Amino acid sequence: MNATTSAYSGRILVIEDDDSTAEEIVAELTSHAFQVDRAGTGNEGLALALNSDYDVITLDRMLPDIDGLNVVGALRARNIQTPVLMISALSDVDERVRGLRAGGDDYLTKPFASDEMAARVEVLLRRHAQASEPTQLRARGLLLDRVAHNAFYGDLDLDLKPTEYQLLEFLMRNSGQTLTRTMIFEAVWGYHFDPGTNLIEVHIAGLRKKLEQAGCPPLIQTVRGSGYQFGPA
Repeated sequence: MNATTSAYSGRILVIEDDDSTAEEIVAELTSHAFQVDRAGTGNEGLALALNSDYDVITLDRMLPDIDGLNVVGALRARNIQTPVLMISALSDVDERVRGLRAGGDDYLTKPFASDEMAARVEVLLRRHAQASEPTQLRARGLLLDRVAHNAFYGDLDLDLKPTEYQLLEFLMRNSGQTLTRTMIFEAVWGYHFDPGTNLIEVHIAGLRKKLEQAGCPPLIQTVRGSGYQFGPA
């Protein structure tokens, strides 16, 4: 774990029964300047979530009293839309789908890298604030229209394919943040990352080529060993 200061602040609820895992999560989030509360059971976590305002909840899938699916389901039934990052040792596709369909916003499998967990929390914070975001994103002459689903550099239409548009939007919405290949794959393609695929590299290359041909300066940076970042080098 590397101590750092997050560009985002917020109050996080960690619902996790395993002490060592909970300590790892709390320590990492605290090092990013988040205020963190911890609950060791589903009932305790549900009570805190119902009676306090949190910006993000990390939720263990398998708790000793209430299943994590029931916890998030109870929150959604009460119209509490706090973003939930589900964390579980159950890694097969069906379990991830169940977690997301129950109302989870993201799903992270154990074991996990603590810095990726913190990055996912930051992404959920930004995603939750989308309602107040402008309908257009801009960066150094590049304009992305989130209503029309197209992008321009100056007067030139980049003529993006749907996946290229989704990829560019995800990168621009999270400008300045290092996004892992797993995070990009799940956000753009909507299912768990397959380390054997080169889909991300192919689409990043195609997107870079269209931006370059339009005269746009390099804005998609490769973060060696980690993923990609949008913004000037």
